[in-house]
Amino acid sequence: MYRAPVGQIAHTLKHVVGLRKEIEAGRFGDLSDDLVEAILSEAGRFSSEEVAPLHRIGDEEGAVLKDAAVTMPKGWKELYARWIEGGWNGLTGPAEFGGQGLPMMLGVATLEMWNSASMAFGIGPTLTMGAVEALDKHASDELKAIYLEKLVSGEWMGTMNLTEPQAGSDLAALRARAERAEDGSYRIFGQKIFITYGEHDFTDNIVHLVLARLPDAPAGTRGISLFLVPKFLPDADGSPGARNDVFCASIEHKLGIHASPTCTMIYGDGFAKEREPGAVGWLIGEENKGLACMFTMMNNARLAVGIQGVAVAEAAYQKALAYANERRQGKAPDFEGEGMAPIIHHADVRRNLLTMKALTQAARAIAYSCAHALDMAHAGEGEDKRHWQERANLLTPVAKAFSTDVGVGVASLGVQVHGGMGYIEETGAASYYRDARIAPIYEGTNGIQAIDLVTRKLPQSGGAHVDGYIDELRETVEAVRASNREGLGLTAEKCAEALDELAEATAFLKASLAEGRMEEALAGATPYLRLFALAAGGVYLAKGAIVDETAANAALCRFFAENLLDEAAALRKRVVGGSQSLAAAEAALAS
Repeated sequence: MYRAPVGQIAHTLKHVVGLRKEIEAGRFGDLSDDLVEAILSEAGRFSSEEVAPLHRIGDEEGAVLKDAAVTMPKGWKELYARWIEGGWNGLTGPAEFGGQGLPMMLGVATLEMWNSASMAFGIGPTLTMGAVEALDKHASDELKAIYLEKLVSGEWMGTMNLTEPQAGSDLAALRARAERAEDGSYRIFGQKIFITYGEHDFTDNIVHLVLARLPDAPAGTRGISLFLVPKFLPDADGSPGARNDVFCASIEHKLGIHASPTCTMIYGDGFAKEREPGAVGWLIGEENKGLACMFTMMNNARLAVGIQGVAVAEAAYQKALAYANERRQGKAPDFEGEGMAPIIHHADVRRNLLTMKALTQAARAIAYSCAHALDMAHAGEGEDKRHWQERANLLTPVAKAFSTDVGVGVASLGVQVHGGMGYIEETGAASYYRDARIAPIYEGTNGIQAIDLVTRKLPQSGGAHVDGYIDELRETVEAVRASNREGLGLTAEKCAEALDELAEATAFLKASLAEGRMEEALAGATPYLRLFALAAGGVYLAKGAIVDETAANAALCRFFAENLLDEAAALRKRVVGGSQSLAAAEAALAS
C-alpha cells in the first residue's frame, strides 16, 4: 500500500527548490515551516489512508454511464466529499473566493500525493483548479461572483473542452460553433471528445470551459473564443437550476485510469427538451481571443500532468521495493541468511530499484522547481517577474514531458521487478503501468512539449535565459565540488560533463533556429528535452545531497551521476548529428 513520502517531499521543497528561503524572506506572508509540515503530514495521511485504499476499486469497477449520467465507483463520491471538506481543493485558490492562497509549490506537493494514491482520482480536481485560474485571470466580475467560490471549494467541478474528432493537437481545425444571443449570452453547438470528468456524480453541477468559433471569426487559432457552459444553469440564488443543452454521449474504455470518466460531450442538439437547442454559455475574456485564456488553464494542467508522472512513479517504486524485500529467489553473494535470498540482494534488481528511485526524485525536483518559478513570478514585479515567468516557461515542457516519460519507464521497471507476477493484475503493479501511459499523451504530447521547448522557450530573451539557467546549475555543481560531502563519488565531475553536453546542444539548436535550419531543430527536440532534464535533475539531486546529513540522498545522487548521466553525451550527439539520418530514413517507412 502506498505511503506518502512526506519527508522526501518536504526536503525537496525546502532545500532543493527553495521554499524555506522564501518563507524566511517573508515572500509568502504568514506561511511557516510548521504550517508546511502540518499541511504535508495531513495530506500524506489522507492520501495514504483514505484515497489509496480505493485505488483498486476504482481500477476494477471504473466509471459507468447510463442514460447520460455517470456513476463513480463504490466509495468514491464519499471520498470526494471528505476531500473537499478538508479544504484541499482550495489550497492554492484565491483568498477572495474562499481559497487559502498558498504557494503553488504546496499545491503540487499535495497533488503528487493524491495522484500517487490514485491517478484516476487526482486528475479530476486538477481540471477544476485549472478552471479556477482561468476564470480568476480572464472572466468578468459577474461570472466570478457566480462560479468562483463554488469551484474554489470544490462544491462544483470544472472541465476543459478542446479536443474534437478531427482536431486533436491542431486547434486550428476546431468546428464547434457559438452564436450570439440577444441577452448577451451565447449558444454553443458541437462535439468534444476526451473530456476528463465531463460527467460524474461527485458534484451537483459541472462547469465546462469550451473552445468554439463565432460565425464571423477569423480562420485558424486567431478565431477561437472561450465559453463557460454549466451543466445546470444557476438560479438567482446560485443553486443549480434548469438543465443546459449539454450531455455526455459516451465514455471511453481505456487502458488505464478506469475510474476517471473520459467523455464525449454533445453541445446543443436539443437534449434539454424544455429549451431551444443550443447550450447556453458565457464568454470568457474577449471574442476570438479564447486560446490565450485557455492556455492559462493548459499550462496549469501541463505541470499537473508532470506531477502525475512523478506520482505514479513513486507509487510503482514503493510497490516494487516492498515486493523485492519479500520475494525470495536464488542465491546472492551479499546475503548471509538461510535459504533463498530476497531478490533485492540481486544486483540487477537493485539497479532497477535505484534507477526507479533516482529518476523519480529527479523528476520531482524539476516539477517542484517549475512550481517555485510560478510562485516567484506571481509574487514578483517588473524585471524580477519577467525573469521568473521565463523560468516557468522554460521548465513547464520539461516538467511535463520528462516526468511523464519517467512515470511510464519507472512503472514498467516496477512490472519487471515483480517478474511474471507483475504481469498478473492481482499484484497491482500492472495498474500503475496502465495508468501512467496516458500522461505522455494528454495535455500536449511529449513530442509537442519538446518542440515548444526548442522553438519557443530557448529563444526567450534572445537565448540569454536558458544560458543563465545553465550557469546557475554550474554554480550548484561548484558548490557540490567544494562541499567535500562524503559519499558523492564522481557526482560533481559527471554533472559538470552533462552540463557541458547541454550547453553544446543548446548552442547548436539556437544557431539552427537563427539560421532557419528548422528541420535540424525539430529533429533534435526530443533528445534535447531529455538531455536538459537529466542534466538539471542530476544537479538538483546533488544540491539536495549536500544539505542532507544522512547517507541516503548522497548515495542516490552518486548512483544517478555515475550510472545515468553518461547518457547525456549520447543525447547531445543525437541532437547535433541525428537530423540527416532521420531524413534519409524516410524511405524505410514507405510501404
